[in-house]
Amino acid sequence: MVKSVLPKNKKIAFIFSIIAAAAVSLCFVAGMADQDWLNWGNKCLSESFDPSSDIKIKKWELVLTDDSFIRLRKTFQNGKQEYFSLYLQKMDDMEYLGNVNNGTLELKAKSDDIIVQTYNDRQGNVDSMASVLKIPVKNMEPERLDSLQHALIYFKSKGL
Repeated sequence: MVKSVLPKNKKIAFIFSIIAAAAVSLCFVAGMADQDWLNWGNKCLSESFDPSSDIKIKKWELVLTDDSFIRLRKTFQNGKQEYFSLYLQKMDDMEYLGNVNNGTLELKAKSDDIIVQTYNDRQGNVDSMASVLKIPVKNMEPERLDSLQHALIYFKSKGL
């Protein structure tokens, strides 16, 4: 049996201070969680996206939105645009193929739930659906990948 060295009133004060600190930190985290997850997810995606995987890409935009979407827009040198949109509630799995230096992040939908649109294409503008969104990435440490997965799961659960 371990004997406490704190008198009873100090024990109560100590326990109360721990409970109060935990309650304050939980309130802070709960109030900031959405924005923190959103900021982290967007930072991770923008720092990890690898446009060098396709030398024809002129500019790109990859965002995680607060309404639980992943949106990728690629604009090519010839003016063609490709737009992909995945509602995270429809995401079924996330896979990473590659190594720490570079690879492909595959976001898999339950079925053909990923919107794919092309604009300014010589073959015409096309609207279609896909089941996998492949995102070329670089510098994807296991911890970063795991953290990104948690952010996506967080927003996926918000859509329920």
